Amino acid sequence: MKLGDLGGEFEFIKHVTSNIGLPPGVVKGAGDDCAVLDYSDSEYLLVTTDMMVENDHFNLKWFSPGQTGWKLSESNVSDILAMGGSPLYAFISMSLLRDTTVEFMDDFYKGLLASFKRHSVTLLGGDTTHGTEYVFNLTLVGKVDKKGIRYRSGAKPGDIICVTGRLGGSTAGLKLLLQGKQGYIDAHVSPRCRTAAEAAAIAGYANAMIDVSDGLASEVTHICRQSGTGARIDRSVIPMSAETLDAAEKTGLDPYDFALYGGEDFELLFTMDPGNIPQLNKKFNDFTAVGEILSADRGIYISVDGENQPLKKGYDHFA
Repeated sequence: MKLGDLGGEFEFIKHVTSNIGLPPGVVKGAGDDCAVLDYSDSEYLLVTTDMMVENDHFNLKWFSPGQTGWKLSESNVSDILAMGGSPLYAFISMSLLRDTTVEFMDDFYKGLLASFKRHSVTLLGGDTTHGTEYVFNLTLVGKVDKKGIRYRSGAKPGDIICVTGRLGGSTAGLKLLLQGKQGYIDAHVSPRCRTAAEAAAIAGYANAMIDVSDGLASEVTHICRQSGTGARIDRSVIPMSAETLDAAEKTGLDPYDFALYGGEDFELLFTMDPGNIPQLNKKFNDFTAVGEILSADRGIYISVDGENQPLKKGYDHFA
């Protein structure tokens, strides 16, 4: 049986972790953006890990080594922020080519450490080996106030579904590169996740949170499955930049597909009581309401020109 036969990446994770018990001190294991460990009377530790593989997550025809290091950090920090936390420490493991140059790695670390500086992350160690293509894996440890932690499982019927920033930019840039077209590619090669201060402000009013790494459709589905709810997304209000719309026109593709099913935008998706909008706006206002949480029996769908359609799955490594 192939991994795809199980139903995709997330069914595989469920398959291998379903019989693993959690020891005392572990608040949350697999199934959210981070593992959560009890740490003190007021704080939890957050642990996340993410991998970037050459010719899958990055292509050196388009990425400089520095951009690769930057993206590795930003994608991992985003997971910490999705729990309402702040990143602290990093450990990096990598598989390098035998002929990798010092100059290549100096540039890689320049990008990595620039992102670490942006988020006040300290590199503490790691491991290095060699292989036939570049593989970089980063593990981050962070912290979060126990009262401020947010999971995927907290959504409630009646919540509005909100997303920060603009969606689809990373996939738009990738499509331009694949077709050899000129246009805005920075969102793909140099993505920027949110900051800990922004995440904490959102967490103060959110019921559920997740980061947008696999596309809006996938993240909404994750929240619904963990929360036992349904959802409705209004396609017409999904926020996209002018550069993303321009890329869609140049490539002949649907920009809504970029936002819904692309991924790697590293924005934050959250649900909250609509009555909290005015209070959150005073602290953070770069977000858009894109739908609402429903009862589970109503399903998960998207409204397109007034017609309700099933929400398809987002990006999945093995589907």
